[in-house]
Amino acid sequence: MRIRHLAPAALALLLLTGCSTTAPAETPDAAACSYVSDGQAAREAELPPTEPTGVGAVTLETSAGEIAVSLETERTPCTVGSFVSLAEQGYFDETQCHRLTTSGIYVLQCGDPSGTGTGGPGYSFGDEVDGSETYPAGTVAMANAGPDTNGSQFFLVYEDSQLPPSYTVFGQMDDAGLEVVREIAAVGAEGGAGDGAPATPVTITGVAID
Repeated sequence: MRIRHLAPAALALLLLTGCSTTAPAETPDAAACSYVSDGQAAREAELPPTEPTGVGAVTLETSAGEIAVSLETERTPCTVGSFVSLAEQGYFDETQCHRLTTSGIYVLQCGDPSGTGTGGPGYSFGDEVDGSETYPAGTVAMANAGPDTNGSQFFLVYEDSQLPPSYTVFGQMDDAGLEVVREIAAVGAEGGAGDGAPATPVTITGVAID
């Protein structure tokens, strides 16, 4: 279904959703992270370690080019810990970025092995937000289906976008990576829609831990 002429906030609610969960995760604290199994895995994955990781950067290797991302390890340790754990397990390998928006908000959404926008890793975890979040071009943030329902889906912001501070910002693309996403967006979504699968399929072939 095509979605046209929606206000940015309404479009955001339709776009930035991941898999729903039956049990919300506890809000993580500075000492340890909590990941709650929900039994709804699009691709099986082990739970991440509860101790934060020290990884500070990754590179998304895609069919459109490399996208280097610096990670907000200190500010969002549990989100980064989950992302890095999934990357190390090969969870994102050979998965398609399933959604592109070119109106209202400007993001490429990835991280669902099922390619449907509803898949996740079989667990959820809490938001790491403080209300000051903004989403300028270059932002990498978690998609969700409501408070504390983070899983594996994330989005790459390629132009400044107005969103409520409800999505954990856990990384920043470098200039070259941002240009890769902008080139994907320039081709548009399937059928010329403002919200849909990228017209040019984009596959994450792997994630390199830098």
